[in-house]
Amino acid sequence: MSNDDQYGGGAGGYGEVGGTGQTRTRLPDSPTDPYGPTRRTPRASRSLITVVGVVVLLIAAIAFANSAPDTKSDPASDKPPTDSSTAATGKNPVTDRTAGIPKGFAHDEQGAQSAAANFAVALGSDGMFNPARRRAIVDTISDADTRAKLQAGFDADYSAGLLAQIGLTKDGLAPTGSTFVNRTVPAGTKVKTFAGETAAVDVWCIGMFGLTGEKSTRPVTSGWFTISVSMKWNGSDWKVVETAQKDGPTPVTGDDAVSGSAEISSAVTEFGGFTYAR
Repeated sequence: MSNDDQYGGGAGGYGEVGGTGQTRTRLPDSPTDPYGPTRRTPRASRSLITVVGVVVLLIAAIAFANSAPDTKSDPASDKPPTDSSTAATGKNPVTDRTAGIPKGFAHDEQGAQSAAANFAVALGSDGMFNPARRRAIVDTISDADTRAKLQAGFDADYSAGLLAQIGLTKDGLAPTGSTFVNRTVPAGTKVKTFAGETAAVDVWCIGMFGLTGEKSTRPVTSGWFTISVSMKWNGSDWKVVETAQKDGPTPVTGDDAVSGSAEISSAVTEFGGFTYAR
């Protein structure tokens, strides 16, 4: 049958049929008036069926997800980080000391790094400006074969002329009312070579150096440098054969306010230094 507008047809096959000039056919078992209005039996909406189906699928998916065991979304992110050169090793630190310097380091790369870091602290201390203390430090950390050479070299470096230029006495002491600051703090170590009985280690450090006091012409400043320590295993411990120093690597200076001379003097007195047995 035609559904053209001239017969009043609606959209699709569910519209009301009727209109001028249209011929209608009645089935034999139809109980309705052959010329009365007729409609097909209403059927459930296809849209409603679709919505119900989607809801059922969603419920099933949620139930399945809740019953599934937990899984890691990114297993790679759960891998432990690799050890760094400054990480704690878990080994017990050395406890013995000579002239205030730790000794008895392990005969391996970690022991060599620990020894070099501790030697850098001693060689970068204010004790190196006092002749007696300097001699004790060098005697403690140096190898017997190179001890005399190291002593002579350090004596020349810390000459009476240098002490006077800094403003210290011949014994490396600060003038009355001032505090002399010379402290080295290792930031990390790097093994350059290791051959069992010999080792060369670089120690990256930050140091403080200068004189506190209102009349000081050398205020306390900080600087970054690297101390290279060549060592030899003497059968029981690591000993220094040779040392060298160079500037840097140096980070960008921060925006921290500079402390006054009195505050620096108090900090140096109140805050003790560290040893670096890893």
